[in-house]
Amino acid sequence: MSESSGRPAPAPQAGLPQRQVALIDLLDRLLSGGVVLTGDLVLAVADIDLVRVSLRALIVSISEQNPAPWQAEPLSRPDPRS
Repeated sequence: MSESSGRPAPAPQAGLPQRQVALIDLLDRLLSGGVVLTGDLVLAVADIDLVRVSLRALIVSISEQNPAPWQAEPLSRPDPRS
């Protein structure tokens, strides 16, 4: 408690530790666990909503343990006779 004002002294601010993370490591961590992006965009004039766009996206890496939800088409090779 501070003697001059009668109020308790403010607690020292403990900031977050300074850590540097490489961008590639950050992307690797985000994609391995997946990222959900959400957002809403509203265009309005005079408090009347004219356009509303909602975005929902899931971004995740594809691997053998987490296969793609679609079938990959085999690559077609051009016919050498034509």
